[in-house]
Amino acid sequence: MTPVGVLGILVLLLAVYCATDPFKHSGIYEFTDFVAYKVDMPPWGLVPTLRDDENLLEKSEIKFMNEVQGPESIAFDPLGSGPYTGVADGRIVFWDGQRWNDFAHTSSNRSELCDPKPSPLSYLPNEHICGRPLGLRFHKKTGDLYIADAYFGLMKVGPEGGLATSLVTEADGVPLRFTNDLDIDDEGDIYFTDSSTKYQRRNFMLLIFSCENSGRLMKHNPHTKETTVLMKNLQFPNGVSLSKDGSFLVVCEACSGRLLKYWLKGEKSGTSEVFAILPGFPDNVRSNKNGEFWVAIHSRRSMYSHILGLHPKLRTFILKLPIPADVQRLLHMRGKPLGQAVKYGPDGKLLLVLEDSQGKVVRAVSEVDERDGKLWLGSVLMPFIAVYDLD
Repeated sequence: MTPVGVLGILVLLLAVYCATDPFKHSGIYEFTDFVAYKVDMPPWGLVPTLRDDENLLEKSEIKFMNEVQGPESIAFDPLGSGPYTGVADGRIVFWDGQRWNDFAHTSSNRSELCDPKPSPLSYLPNEHICGRPLGLRFHKKTGDLYIADAYFGLMKVGPEGGLATSLVTEADGVPLRFTNDLDIDDEGDIYFTDSSTKYQRRNFMLLIFSCENSGRLMKHNPHTKETTVLMKNLQFPNGVSLSKDGSFLVVCEACSGRLLKYWLKGEKSGTSEVFAILPGFPDNVRSNKNGEFWVAIHSRRSMYSHILGLHPKLRTFILKLPIPADVQRLLHMRGKPLGQAVKYGPDGKLLLVLEDSQGKVVRAVSEVDERDGKLWLGSVLMPFIAVYDLD
């Protein structure tokens, strides 16, 4: 047999293997209905290349090591106390200056399933029971804490804490399956994201691989109890933040790596547009007192992930190879996690990139909150909070 014939047989066998996955070694073998979607990718030439050559995030101070597991979002109450953060076992805790205290929880089921575990990802199998608080925002006037719980939807707890109350679990008759982040305007209306109507957070890897387009941005009016879908068909919407004047909000779309602007006021009200192209995969976005936006980036986008985003059939083929899901994810992240904090102006102009390109200190960032000249860096994947001094 000729070399070309041997190669043809090997390619055929590989194709049959990927089609059947007989030994169930692929990252998607449990999900027989998995479908990869084409990502609405920006041209590769528009992806920002600005780098932090000094790796300034390496100078961050690691605080509360192994005291908080997976602190996704960070908030301070209207009196400036805190921080408050949601952790992987379903609790919301706050720092009183001396130690961490329990403040609230989103699930009434606080069984031994929610007991301490060695890492944030160890809680994934039981998150739907224990709850997983992600985005946190305080109402500046009432002191109520609003919570985006990945499994229980949009929730609220009063200044005294305790068991949170459910506000929204569905919109337009479609249940929330991956509630992610929120913000509150001056009238008390809440804007929040549901990352997927198909995949829950415990299957977030499948959402990353699929980039299916069922994500939504919604508005909840607490006075009328009405919930309105503002944007739909989004590919992994995540963080959301209002502009300083409240005329628009921005929402992170993780799969495409961009910030979308949704107009709330003016002649463009009710329309959306691309606000900024991001250098990598975003999580939360938070505005500062100047009306600038800090975006948390988990890693820079690689050409590999760019190409696979444009070609879903190729992505599915590779996902069916006998390569574990964690390894597949690292391939999209250029082989290793690294943290980035990226600042954009109110006009969408890229202003600053801070990073730890070697992942020595800040290996992942889920949220960047600027307060009193410091950046508080939360991470859903790490057992600590990092603080970077802007001065």
